[in-house]
Amino acid sequence: MDNRQAIGSWLSGPRAAAEDMGADFGYRGERLGLPQEGPGAIAPLGRRFGALFIDWALCMLIAYGLLANGNQQAAGNWALLIFLVLSVLTVGTIGSTPGKRLLGIRVIAENGGRLGVVRVVVRSVLLCLAIPALVWDRDGRGLHDRLSRAVQVRI
Repeated sequence: MDNRQAIGSWLSGPRAAAEDMGADFGYRGERLGLPQEGPGAIAPLGRRFGALFIDWALCMLIAYGLLANGNQQAAGNWALLIFLVLSVLTVGTIGSTPGKRLLGIRVIAENGGRLGVVRVVVRSVLLCLAIPALVWDRDGRGLHDRLSRAVQVRI
């Protein structure tokens, strides 16, 4: 390998270097038996972040307008509690939060069924901790989804 190839593999990242050596990673969701595109495919990260932003903005609006009496610190704390309740109630019943519904995302179990209440609570608590949601696997699922055996898919 000459210097150009070494620098090129470093710039493109470890996945590209492994693929150049013959490793086959497949598409996101292939290991879970999901389609590559369309309904039922793994939801893209951009949509998932957008849904999270919509849900958080809604929770902040509710917290600031109804519960915090103008106190910004209290609004943030109330918003986190409202976000937890919103996530447990909406994902546990209809499979998506308002932000996810607007952007065409649904949370399902790995086997394609509905998430049980315990798994929804585990997923929601881990999501509120933030760090598990920022650690992803090669399918683009956060640690909170892996531990609760959930998948976010397109509707």
